Amino acid sequence: MYKPKQLVMLTTCPDADTAKIIADALVENQLAACVQIGQTVESVYRLENTVCQSQEVPLQIKCMAAQFDAIEQLVLKLHPYEVPEFIAIPIIGGFGSYLQWIEDNSQS
Repeated sequence: MYKPKQLVMLTTCPDADTAKIIADALVENQLAACVQIGQTVESVYRLENTVCQSQEVPLQIKCMAAQFDAIEQLVLKLHPYEVPEFIAIPIIGGFGSYLQWIEDNSQS
């Protein structure tokens, strides 16, 4: 079975301040090489049998797959949502120098 070396992880935050706190902590602790903070998006979702709508700030986290558990723990510690979005997408290919940069700038 293929085991990816790098991941792109996704989460959303309730505001820009929370997004910045999480992004800074991930990069400062070398759990991620890069965290991109996106523009506010409108999310529509179901919560407790009610359709809800709110604005959120998306994060794209570029990291090594070996750091999945540590990143998950840090995000859950800093995130105010009871059940935050937390999705990992394997990187199965890409520009070799960029993939090496991810490895060089995060713990593997």
